[in-house]
Amino acid sequence: MDRIIMKNLNFYGYHGAMSEENILGQKFFVDIDLYLDLEKAGNTDCVTNTVHYGEVFDIAKQIVENKRYNLIETLAENIAKEILNQFLLVKEIHVTVKKPGAPVKGIFDYFGVEIRRKRNE
Repeated sequence: MDRIIMKNLNFYGYHGAMSEENILGQKFFVDIDLYLDLEKAGNTDCVTNTVHYGEVFDIAKQIVENKRYNLIETLAENIAKEILNQFLLVKEIHVTVKKPGAPVKGIFDYFGVEIRRKRNE
C-alpha cells in the first residue's frame, strides 16, 4: 500500500491527567501516516485523486489545540477517527503522539503512543 507521510507536526495543547498540564499546556508532536492507493494520483497529477495533506494537518491541529483529553491515547484515537471519517481514500492510518514535556522526573526525549487503525469496509 502506498503512503503519505507527515512527521513531527508541532502543536500546543492542554492534554494530561495532571491539573498543571490542563492549565499550562505543552507542546505535542504528531506523526501521521496515511495508507492508500496513490497510483491514480501519480498518473493524473490531480489532487482530487489523493488526500490533501494540508487538510489533514488542519484536522490534527484543530483536535490537538481545541480539545482537551486526559490521555494521549484518546488524543491519537480521535485524530485517527476524524481523518478516516473525512477521507474515504484512506484505507489505514498510523498516528503517533509524542509528549516531550511529560511531567516525569528524569531525562528523556518524549513519551508517546502509536495507534494503527484500518477502515471498516
